Amino acid sequence: VQLQASGGGLVQVGGSLRLSCAASGRTFSVYDMGWYRQDPGKQRELVATISNGGSKNYADSVKDRFTISRDNAKNTVYLQMNSLKPEDTAVYYCAARIPRGWGSTSVVWGQGTQVTVSS
Repeated sequence: VQLQASGGGLVQVGGSLRLSCAASGRTFSVYDMGWYRQDPGKQRELVATISNGGSKNYADSVKDRFTISRDNAKNTVYLQMNSLKPEDTAVYYCAARIPRGWGSTSVVWGQGTQVTVSS
């Protein structure tokens, strides 16, 4: 499985961006998907996740501003980011948690896309 993230860029405070993450493979619908972000010198942190059944989870810092969604027909997960703040500046990574059988899973990471929010 390979993940290709896109959609990052430079945006002003209060602006919006939509990130996309396209996955290879034929079983995307069974993956749990997530977006994480990392600022230089800081640990990677969870932004939002969406399960294979559509359940969503958000970090408190992005609730009511970001929306995660998925299109299984397109093998793609999205992150709609509104009301962006300077503290949202980071490299954003998508991740897939893939079932491997016998109750085990593995995590695959995409390459990251830079989001910069200027004040």
